[in-house]
Parts: sequence; structure tokens; C-alpha cells
Amino acid sequence: MAERCVAHLDMDAFYVSVELRRRPELRGKPVIVAGTGPRSVVTTASYEARRFGVGSAMPAARARRLCPHGVFLAPDFAYYREASREVMASVRAAAEVVEVVGLDEAYLELTGLPAPHAAMRRLAALIEQTTRLGCSIGIGPNKLVAKVASDAEKPRGFVVLSREQARERFAGSPCVLVPGIGPKTAERLRALGVQTLAALAAAPQAELAAHFGRRLAAELQQRARFEDASPITEERKVVSESREMTFDEDIGDPHRLEAILADLVERLCAGLEAQRRCGRTIGIKVRLDDFSTHTRARTLPAPVGSVDRVGPVALDLLRRFAAPRPVRLLGVRVAGLEAPEAAGEQQLALVL
Repeated sequence: MAERCVAHLDMDAFYVSVELRRRPELRGKPVIVAGTGPRSVVTTASYEARRFGVGSAMPAARARRLCPHGVFLAPDFAYYREASREVMASVRAAAEVVEVVGLDEAYLELTGLPAPHAAMRRLAALIEQTTRLGCSIGIGPNKLVAKVASDAEKPRGFVVLSREQARERFAGSPCVLVPGIGPKTAERLRALGVQTLAALAAAPQAELAAHFGRRLAAELQQRARFEDASPITEERKVVSESREMTFDEDIGDPHRLEAILADLVERLCAGLEAQRRCGRTIGIKVRLDDFSTHTRARTLPAPVGSVDRVGPVALDLLRRFAAPRPVRLLGVRVAGLEAPEAAGEQQLALVL
């Protein structure tokens, strides 16, 4: 049986890069894509802006203080969706099984493909040639290794790692490097004297279980060892789509949470539109600073997938939940997905 081979393709600063395609005079400048409202948040920032500490989900007002000479642009999701369609057309042609994650990243199952590394180099060159957009690609034996590898040498990185090589390369890296280990979890690990991935992988299981529970402790150590058996799922099999964000600092301001939720809804619906899908169930996910996780959902009479239909429901769910403590993670989800033609011409009768 052939050894598994997985690629993760991640577009470099996608929204900013798409903006620079039509505004080439801004290349080399700190460009920040953010909403224009008083409580808006940063959607993404160019690498030049990131050097000033500007990052995604940061309040736009703070980004302006950190980078006062930055160029701020309002997001244009219709334009980003069109650029994503161009990119993903090439991605889907490169492998039989592709899992598209939002507008700007995808996993490709390369197992059994002749010369997979060369195929991915051709794909990166093709995307740059046809769209004038750069991407980074990571290749490994599972999705976790591929994901971390794609982020290791951005922009325009191309990193191939085995699981053992990933463990060696990132042994001294902080635990937050690995997806699924957020800043608060890393903080709790540091309190136990666990500061690196190598230390987490080697930590006594009983000690971790005493602080995190057996299931989470085992999962944390699996991630630290870059063990991951999750499959690449083709879009047609996906029954839900979600976007979520773990914050660097817990957020207690409800207005800021609403602004971040609005941005997550924009990203989610952009992905749904790119896939031409919609769903009946809208849900939110809220993880508080005490690590308790809460979900709320509402099923509608007809499938929806646009911002103006998903947004108000998600917002109402968040307001009704009224987080009693600061929030460390916020997410939004649309489930029961189906193709728009299957939905017919039903009109939404929003029942609150």
C-alpha cells in the first residue's frame, strides 16, 4: 500500500494579494483589509503590515494605531470570490480528491499520484501564471503536517516533511504552532512547565490528564507528535461549513464580538457561494475563558447561504446567548447543506 501523501495549499495574504492585483501601485506598502465601521475588525493584512503587529480579527482602530501610515481598504468579497474560483479551478484539476477550505486554502489527496512534488510545483506555477497570485504549499503524510508545512516558509513557500521531520524541525516551537492548540491552552501548558511541542509530546500522560482530562490530553499529545488520521473530504460529501476564530486575548466586549461574527459570516457565505451551496440550520459556537463550549442553532424553513440571510440569525443567536464570561473562541456554521437547485425557489420565512 502506497504511503499517504497530502498537500495543503494556502494562498499568501489572499484578500490583500487580490487587491494588489488591481492596485499594483500599493505593492510593498502596508495594506490592511478591514471594515469601515467604528467597531470593524481586520480581515487580513499584507506581510509589510504584519511587521507592525497587525493581524486578523484585530480591531481596525488598533491596527490604525499600530500602523498609522498603512493603506486601509474595505473588503470586496464579490471580487475575492471570483479570484477564488480562478484558483480553485486549477486546484481541482490537479488531484481527484480536493477539500476546499474557504476561499483561499485547500487540501489535496496525492496518494498514488506519480511525482506528486513535481505536480504541486507545476500547480503553484500555474496559479501564479493564470491569476498573478502567490501560494504556499506544504506536503506531508497527513493533513496536520501539510498544514504546518505550508505556513513554515511563507510567502511562496514549498516545504515537504515527513512526520518525523516535522517533529524534529518544530520540536522547539511553541505549542500554538499546531492548529487546535490555542493561546489559552498553551498558557495552561506553560504553567505546567510545558513550553514546546517536544516537551508536550514527552510529557507524562497522567499529569496532562489531571489538568485537561484524558481525551483532551491524548489529543494534545497526538498533535504535538503530528499524528493525524483525518481524511480529505470532497465538497459534495460535506454536510456543514463553518468558520471560527480563537483569539489571542479573551474578548468581553459584546460589540467587538458582533463585529468579529459579522466578518466570520462574510467569510463563511463567500465560501458557500463559491461552492454554490446553502443550508437550513445556522449555528454559533462560543468557547468561554473557562474553556466551556456552548453552541446555539436554529433551523429555518428554507435553505440560505447569503450574508443578509445568515448574518441576522447568527447575530440573534449570539445576542440571546449573552456570553456571561469573556470569550476565547467564536464560530458560525451553516449545516444541512444542499446545492441551490435542490432548494427550489422557496423564500425564507424567518421565524424568531
